[in-house]
Amino acid sequence: MMTDKRPLSPHIQIYKPQLTSVTSIFHRITGFALYVGVVLLCVLISLYVYQTDIMDSSYKCECAIMNSIIYIVSFAFAFALYYHLCNGIRHLFWDIGKGFDINFAKKMAIVVISSAFILTILSFVFVFTN
Repeated sequence: MMTDKRPLSPHIQIYKPQLTSVTSIFHRITGFALYVGVVLLCVLISLYVYQTDIMDSSYKCECAIMNSIIYIVSFAFAFALYYHLCNGIRHLFWDIGKGFDINFAKKMAIVVISSAFILTILSFVFVFTN
């Protein structure tokens, strides 16, 4: 029986996540969330189009709750969209061989996250003020 003396990979309990690895994982999560979000958006639009015209008080309450949920979901969807877009641009730079320095990659990760927040907030300000 042979015993390997090579070091093992770090276990998930002792591994410290880095900003670049978290942004990479979050890029994959937002890609999946955008896929699911488009399906949900289609369902919500079809429910909105085929709703009844009966306007009793309970229906108005349900509409207010539904509007709040739609605002929260649309904010999350917009953030996922902008994050995925900004991080995709960063990946395009990586594809051409630019930005591999660890300090620059960390700075760009912060730029990606902050620009996604700023673009999301600007979109909501623009949409709800006009």
